[in-house]
Amino acid sequence: MKKVCVIGLGYIGLPTATVLADSGYGVVGVDTNAAVVARINQGKSHIDEANLAEKVARAIAEGRLRAGTLPEAADVFIIAVPTPFTAEKEADLAAVRSAAESLLPYLQKGNLVILESTVPPRTTLDLLVPILQKTGLEMGKELRVAFCPERVLPGKILEELIFNSRVVGGIDHASAFAAKELYASFVKGDIYLTDSTTAEMTKLMENTYRDVNIALANEFALIAEQSGVNVWEAIRFANNHPRVNIHQPGPGVGGHCIAVDPWFIVEQAGPLARLIRTAREINDGMPQYVVKRVQQLLSGVSSPRVAVLGMTYKANVADCRESPALEIICLLREKGLTVSVCDPLTQDAQVLPLEEALAGADLLLLLVGHNDFRSLDPAKVAQLLRRPVVFDTRGVLEREPWERSGFLLATLGEFFPVKKERSLNENTAAH
Repeated sequence: MKKVCVIGLGYIGLPTATVLADSGYGVVGVDTNAAVVARINQGKSHIDEANLAEKVARAIAEGRLRAGTLPEAADVFIIAVPTPFTAEKEADLAAVRSAAESLLPYLQKGNLVILESTVPPRTTLDLLVPILQKTGLEMGKELRVAFCPERVLPGKILEELIFNSRVVGGIDHASAFAAKELYASFVKGDIYLTDSTTAEMTKLMENTYRDVNIALANEFALIAEQSGVNVWEAIRFANNHPRVNIHQPGPGVGGHCIAVDPWFIVEQAGPLARLIRTAREINDGMPQYVVKRVQQLLSGVSSPRVAVLGMTYKANVADCRESPALEIICLLREKGLTVSVCDPLTQDAQVLPLEEALAGADLLLLLVGHNDFRSLDPAKVAQLLRRPVVFDTRGVLEREPWERSGFLLATLGEFFPVKKERSLNENTAAH
């Protein structure tokens, strides 16, 4: 296996292509976006990921990596294209189908095809294999086919591609073993062999576990507000138990995996996936709940302005895919509120510098716990806002310094008296 062709140069494809190039393979990356291809061939990365830009530049300069818009003949083909869901919450496999069909003119006896895109169970057998059979090659003997899901975290993708364990599922043992040989050339973690459908289900189970756990935390947060309990403190105490690990609540679940993958199980399992569906509905409902609380905090304020801190789907990453913050911003504007946004990690056109975003706002809404936001000086913030009110949906702000600076600090999952809100609104109206 000397040459690898990677189809899809996004958050998984480009780092994978770069790691393979670092491992001594000749790599051609393929993407339908000509601008992305041109940028990579200039030695630049279109993805904000730790150490990726430097590695892309070196691989391009040394001739181990190049990009194009069409596949080429190779020993190994890796499909790493997006698999979003439709408006009906069903897997959109159009990119996988298109990628597989694009390989047909280039496949030869002895090749290995690996699908890395997250997909519903049996996609490898029921979608990928029938397409590849059009080559006339015998599946498993003349053409090896495997599924090997990525299991990486944005911000640590290059590190985790190498050090995380991998699950390799083949359509037969020979295919699984061939794929293992490829990954063993750069993976330092354990590599487990199984069939393709089990590997597909394993990836979905990993992300669904986290989604259900977050939904439990979010439900605890809603109950805590009603019961007069600080959910953050309660979770911290509960997690001291050696067999308990409750995740953190928040304004919703984002990212291209946790917010998407559970729906693939629901789509296939239907009424059997009762808990999974309910968890998705709870997490999908958090943005609407946050907006409801914002409206309560702004009750009685004329022409309210909200300063939103954070657009990405999680702290300290630049990835905005499926971010609940984006939905909350849209919902607030649909309610007629004026919204300004600050996020130091994004290049979105609507993002403003911190002081400009805060100026004249009636409410500071923290949606992402970036380090830059955790260290805000309440006294300086108070000088910029029109009303000293903060709604922290991530539980990252320390209460005492904010209250000492005159703020009403509302936190998701923590009870605070409604009459205190009303008193603040009345005082603001009087001024």
